[in-house]
Amino acid sequence: MTPKRRGQAPRQSDVARLAGVSQSAVSRVISGDVDTARIPEETRRRVLAAIKELGYVPNPSARNLRNKRNMLIGVHTFEAVFPHARDNFYFDFLLGIEERAEETGFDLVLFTSTGAGDGRRRVYRDGTNRLNLADGSVLLGVSTDRAELARLWADGYPFVHIGRREVPGAEIPCVIPDYRSATNGIVDKLAGHGHRHFAYLREPKEMEPYADRRHGYREAVERLGLTDRSPGFRGESELTDDWIDEIVRGEETAVVSESVRLAEQLFQGLAARGVRVPEDVSVAVLEADWGGTSAQWDSLEIPRLAIGRIAVDRLIEMLDDPDQPATSLLVPCPIVPGTTIAAARQRRP
Repeated sequence: MTPKRRGQAPRQSDVARLAGVSQSAVSRVISGDVDTARIPEETRRRVLAAIKELGYVPNPSARNLRNKRNMLIGVHTFEAVFPHARDNFYFDFLLGIEERAEETGFDLVLFTSTGAGDGRRRVYRDGTNRLNLADGSVLLGVSTDRAELARLWADGYPFVHIGRREVPGAEIPCVIPDYRSATNGIVDKLAGHGHRHFAYLREPKEMEPYADRRHGYREAVERLGLTDRSPGFRGESELTDDWIDEIVRGEETAVVSESVRLAEQLFQGLAARGVRVPEDVSVAVLEADWGGTSAQWDSLEIPRLAIGRIAVDRLIEMLDDPDQPATSLLVPCPIVPGTTIAAARQRRP
């Protein structure tokens, strides 16, 4: 038996845990939408037994909202991303979401109000989930509110987050660019050109997408027996003039940068010291090349249009079968050839 939490009424997440099903399945059983959701009778009985044991009382307003499908998919971001130009990072995600929603017969609802004075967008306002207007929602953005993700998950609201987000105690369904494998592939490419001494340039950001890149890089360095003595590999951020001088004096022939920004800084610093890219030092970038001024970088590509489409498909699957577990999907990131990787050469003394 699952004990109730002291001082708190039982929630859908408690019912789901006791019944051994997803929160979405509990929500569908409560709403009476059993036939269209294709919930097995045995599952329905477990949910009802858990409701009785815990004394769970459904929210009538939420129940009415979920009683039938509106054929609406919500799109919510935790910061302003909609009114940007075509070259904005988020544009192709949104385009993919729009295309796939139209193809599958859903309309889109864009949730853009903030509900707070700090400019950050909120899902809940006055205790109400504003996304309930839609059957389910796709969430994206950098400034993710993890507390709201946890609450959505506990409430059983169907949603998919674009990009990996770790939330303690919750299994957030995500569509994730596979930065880890792509970073492995970039290191493999450099090693295939004969590079053995590497340096890593690290952004001062601590988020899941950067953690995935760092894990992938370390895995590849250790697997291939490569050498990296750089501050970035030790966890230090940014690029200093002292370290550029060290690259010029040292044995490093390959640099992997987390961003075009740091790669550009390195390029300019090496050029000022008479060191050429890629003739003397090869450089690869772990984000899409946004047309840097110094070079056409060898880089990974984030398939944003495809990810937007996949997120819609994943959400529809969750709506059609709410009893399935909340799982995440990895989407491969291709490696785009540029002009900044060449065969390793003997460094000049």
